[in-house]
Amino acid sequence: MNAMHQHMIDAYRAVQHGTRVPPQPGRHDWQAARELTSQALARPRPRRPGPGGRLRTALRRLTGRPPTATRSEEHQPR
Repeated sequence: MNAMHQHMIDAYRAVQHGTRVPPQPGRHDWQAARELTSQALARPRPRRPGPGGRLRTALRRLTGRPPTATRSEEHQPR
């Protein structure tokens, strides 16, 4: 039995019981997909540490002081 057969059975039962007929399968697929993508875009992404972030954190914990400047910090104009 496919989705259309199930829909026909559900529609028949709804008429017999006097309730609303369910929507046809696939009728609201685009709307559901649009809602899911809009929710995914609205949700902020978690921020990841930059390169070497974990190493700097580990050094800071072990030594109790911040590490020396990295290469990218050395070459930046002041």
